[in-house]
Amino acid sequence: MLPSYDPNDNEGGIKLLGELTTNASRIQNQVLEEILSTNANTEYLKGFLEGKFNKESFKKNVPVVNYEEIKPYIERVAHGEPSDIISAEPITELLTSSGTSGGRPKMMPSTAKDLDRKTFFYNLLVPVMNKYVDGLDQGKGMYLLFIKPEIKTPSGLMARPVLTSYYKSSNFRSRPFNRYNVYTSPDETILCPDSKQSMYCQLLCGLVQREEVLRVGAVFASAFLRAIKFLEDYWKELSSNIRTGHVSDWITDTNCRNAVSLILSKPNSELADLVEYEFSGISWEGIIKRLWPRTKYIEVIVTGSMAQYIPTLEFYSGGLPLVSTMYASSECYFGINFKPLSKPSDVSYTLIPNMAYFEFLPVEKNQEEAIVSDRTVDLVNVKLGHYYELLVTTYTGLYRYRVGDILMVTGFHNNAPQFRFVHRQNVVLSIDTDKTNEEDLLNAVTQASAHLEPLGLLLTEYTSYADTSEIPGHYVLFWELKMREKTDMEKLDPIVMEKCCSTIEESLDSVYRRCRRKDNSIGPLEIKVVKHGTFDALMDFCVSQGSSVNQYKTPRCIKSEQAFKILDSRVVGRFFSQNVPFWEPLSMT
Repeated sequence: MLPSYDPNDNEGGIKLLGELTTNASRIQNQVLEEILSTNANTEYLKGFLEGKFNKESFKKNVPVVNYEEIKPYIERVAHGEPSDIISAEPITELLTSSGTSGGRPKMMPSTAKDLDRKTFFYNLLVPVMNKYVDGLDQGKGMYLLFIKPEIKTPSGLMARPVLTSYYKSSNFRSRPFNRYNVYTSPDETILCPDSKQSMYCQLLCGLVQREEVLRVGAVFASAFLRAIKFLEDYWKELSSNIRTGHVSDWITDTNCRNAVSLILSKPNSELADLVEYEFSGISWEGIIKRLWPRTKYIEVIVTGSMAQYIPTLEFYSGGLPLVSTMYASSECYFGINFKPLSKPSDVSYTLIPNMAYFEFLPVEKNQEEAIVSDRTVDLVNVKLGHYYELLVTTYTGLYRYRVGDILMVTGFHNNAPQFRFVHRQNVVLSIDTDKTNEEDLLNAVTQASAHLEPLGLLLTEYTSYADTSEIPGHYVLFWELKMREKTDMEKLDPIVMEKCCSTIEESLDSVYRRCRRKDNSIGPLEIKVVKHGTFDALMDFCVSQGSSVNQYKTPRCIKSEQAFKILDSRVVGRFFSQNVPFWEPLSMT
């Protein structure tokens, strides 16, 4: 199901995308037929289908499952049993999730052909960007990309994050020449296992080649902003390296050091002076555009939980567009943003029909997001404006698997629907009958953080947890703040911070406000302000527990006691809501 395609042929790429989206229904049926016929004799499918490998039997007999239900099969493969438990194609590796969705990283089966699908998908991004942005073949991208060391399972299979898998593959390292795929970071810096050395060297290479940079980015907005924080700590040393033409001695990874030395090559006092001038200014507002003046956009995912980073990105960007190109996960690569220059709030992804077989469970958004039917809807039969939970059947051994994402249909590109990512279904705060999802929490925090603007403060990170150590329990939010100007943060105004607490409560849904006002089953919301660098420490902890630097997303709800201790030990201010939020019974009319 992978048509041949030259990634340097922009016209051919646009035509291919048109064919895929026009024939979405036929392609989806072909995908399912190919998956079922190929995997007919796997232990998993044989147990449900009893020899009837057609779409009707598949939908009637193969159950919709979550990770816990498929996990025993995957673990059997990880412990040495044959791949054909779940996949006719040999499973060559296991892809680990980010590990922030509820505990330990999940492991997803992958095959050699799966890398070809990902490469095909990445290549389709090129004509879309070239359609909207001219001249991308006239320079380089400063993309900050990282790997994580693999874990060897008892079977000998490697378990690693999906992006580590791709960057270490021959598909990435021998990618066809395309100016869009030319990066300021040599592969050796991307493949450096020491994330600190990797970050330093990639930023150094990006600064040295600043005049060639046409786009900057990372996978997630959080990773890109972590790089900005790294610049705050290391800009003097980076400037010194540029001035002397010598890489710092603590860069000990030989391959990395050699690759960077070829780019640094000679002293450049003029560039060092410029870097020092820009970094030593009174404010870092617009620093990206000032350091890399030819940059046309910032490419980072800013949908879903990443949306809270938009104000901070806009502060640093100097007015550059924020571009989210793709929607993907460890399970599968799903969709492409066909209008990459649209505002982050308007981003929709068109699911590419030959990536996997997609189904959807209808969700009632206004009834605590209950599944309203166990009958799934095919890709081309979803309805505009409706909410759905995404299911995926892959070529690699997942069948009718609940990804956990809630999507809303925003339109159609030819016959293929377009979706807005709403949130991960299982990310909630709950004390009583209340259920606060990631999107509602983000909206409330966004409204509350507006009170900080007159004080010159930026909210750079947040997370939350439900404190049930007392009765009634209450919501707690950890906030990390910084001054917009490069000055020390003054003592926080308690009146403003209490107003932030109250605004969040007023912005949450009716059930929460009823519990607070009428039932008294939830106590006043609390904001704990933490010192600068706290969320870096949280990320370091999560990475040490198995998360990937590339795929890391700050958990919007803290479950781990150790993670909580990291945050709570760095609190510099506590504030509570002083008002009970407004609530009145809903009318039935």
